[in-house]
Amino acid sequence: MIGGGPAGATAAALLAEKGHRVTVLEKARHPRFHIGESLLPANLPLFEKLGVADAIRGIGIRKYSAEFVSPDHDCQQRFDFADAWDKSMPYAYQVRRSEFDHILIRNAAGKGAEVVEGCRVKDIEFHADGAMVSAEHEDGRRETWDARFVIDASGRDTFIANRMRAKHRNPKHNSSAMYAHFSGAQRHEGCAEGNITIYWFEHGWFWFIPLSDGATSVGAVTWPHYMKQRGERTMEAFLDDTIAMNGPLAERLRNARRVSPVEATGNFSYTTDHTHGPHYLLLGDAYAFIDPVFSSGVMLAMQSAFFGAEAVDTSLREPARTGAAMARFDKGIRHGPKEFSWFIYRMTSPTMRDLFMGPRNTLRMKEALLSVLAGDIYGKTPIWSSLLAFKLVYYTSALRHLPRTLAALRRRKRNIQPLEDGEMAARG
Repeated sequence: MIGGGPAGATAAALLAEKGHRVTVLEKARHPRFHIGESLLPANLPLFEKLGVADAIRGIGIRKYSAEFVSPDHDCQQRFDFADAWDKSMPYAYQVRRSEFDHILIRNAAGKGAEVVEGCRVKDIEFHADGAMVSAEHEDGRRETWDARFVIDASGRDTFIANRMRAKHRNPKHNSSAMYAHFSGAQRHEGCAEGNITIYWFEHGWFWFIPLSDGATSVGAVTWPHYMKQRGERTMEAFLDDTIAMNGPLAERLRNARRVSPVEATGNFSYTTDHTHGPHYLLLGDAYAFIDPVFSSGVMLAMQSAFFGAEAVDTSLREPARTGAAMARFDKGIRHGPKEFSWFIYRMTSPTMRDLFMGPRNTLRMKEALLSVLAGDIYGKTPIWSSLLAFKLVYYTSALRHLPRTLAALRRRKRNIQPLEDGEMAARG
């Protein structure tokens, strides 16, 4: 197993439970900082299956709603998860990822997986019966493992995809992000305290994620075109200037103090041209990463691990069924990014903003949309005809305002032109 984040730790726990000998090679040491603190209601059944529900409850703050604020509308729109098609998942959690990921990797170890931290995979050679994995420990020691099957859960490092030159920038979307933690940010009262708020602005959108210890995660996801405007400013000054462009967010941070360095990530969206191969498969961000506006990353990673563990178990126990097992895995792992992407590609369009800020439940479209926001896209909830109706309403509205739609398309095409690789780091 390459990587011990949510995808790797989940797959390791599941496979160890099934009696397989599992080794997890993780380059960092837990607990370690990671972004992506907002979870979805669809995560909760996965926690129960892994046996970590109580531990996650202990570190999280409940998120009952996702809120959207648009500069072009006078209202704030709140989407309550309790109003989704399936009423049984009314909340999710916001978590510090250092604590969350630590719980998952310790759970894997507790179920029998060998977890080797501070160990970076350097090379992999596939052979007829599996693969030879070579890694380097923090003290410089080299070690090799002979594996029957390799699971790449290396996240944005995309270890196997990079080696096979199979990773590609997403041609339909591209974004960059900068983010930090703040203390003293203004929160909502009562049960709304833990809600995530999404603020649209001219160059993308912001997240505002309250954490249980009083800190608040704030980040800007922007077009690469905007990141080029940073000039000689530090990342701290650039984030401050960007926040100042959004009045409602700036007001909530008026008395806040930044308590972490500002981090930045460029070329945010990518995909890989395959999900598996002989003796290996890709999980979570090692396969693809899409814009995080719907907080889907952890759920997609963990769900891919459930699909992947089933496929690997079948492949190892019943080799004759490997083809069918991998076909099911491929279908499952592609499904999530595909369903979220349709909305993500259009999320900054004026038409989508109008629909989000004035939702209607005709043909249960709002309930179906809430099911997507909750991550309820893998089960038997019958949302698909209502989502199709929503998409037809979107296209009809876009045509009704054709000049505005075309102008937005031209602007988006210009804005998603990528930064050169390493440009942000070089200027950091």
